[in-house]
Amino acid sequence: MRRATLWTTAVLAGVTALSAQGPPRGPQRAPSTAKAAAPVDFTGYWVSPVMEDWRWRMVTPIKGDFASVPINRAAYDLGLTWDPAKDEAAGLQCKAYGAPALMRIPGRLHITWQDDNTLQVETDAGTQTRVFHFTGKAPGNEAASWQGYSEANWERPVRGEGDPRNDVPPIFSTRTGARGKSLEVVTTHLRAGYLRKNGVPYSENTTLEEFYDTRKAPDGNEWFTVTTVVHDPKYLTVPFITSTDFKKQADAAGWHPTPCSAR
Repeated sequence: MRRATLWTTAVLAGVTALSAQGPPRGPQRAPSTAKAAAPVDFTGYWVSPVMEDWRWRMVTPIKGDFASVPINRAAYDLGLTWDPAKDEAAGLQCKAYGAPALMRIPGRLHITWQDDNTLQVETDAGTQTRVFHFTGKAPGNEAASWQGYSEANWERPVRGEGDPRNDVPPIFSTRTGARGKSLEVVTTHLRAGYLRKNGVPYSENTTLEEFYDTRKAPDGNEWFTVTTVVHDPKYLTVPFITSTDFKKQADAAGWHPTPCSAR
């Protein structure tokens, strides 16, 4: 009797505990849109403090100053023909504002969701607009342009790390093993342009890879760093890699759209 009573008590206690936990949880439904799957918020106004490469970013370098860009002989010779007056006369004053060079130009960004699967990045320098598509590859009839066609994905976190929202469908996430909280963008369908304002060329065959990573500084300020990798089999001997920092602003202070300049 005593053993039976103890056994009955234990069973009842177990049933009570299970009841308190509620019904078993099924698998969580994956977010249906890129906006819902976003592990971090890139929206808002951002400014790029120039902390490196002043001589190439803050002023137009002199003709022939191609230092640190891994160009081949054909690119070098073409760069020496740079003539800003000819670019202006031909309506090509935006050649240095294409996607491969745009994020290195000092200025501000305004990032918004164009819709639930499309992130929009506006720049005040050159008054350019980039569009990041989370819905797949470019249409077959996509025309070449300064900003090209950008495919975007959220990176997956290491298993067991990061926000559960990072565990998203492949349409929003391509690189396994990444630490998460990053945005990956691949841009194609580009018009030929300049990597720097002094005529360092990139060709129409260029593919641009970018990786956007956020962080919060000890003083509470939010930052993101974009690592830019330019692949150009026509003019570069190896990929051209740069990293650029942006600091989040509280509002649109300092936002001042200006047209492209060839000089």
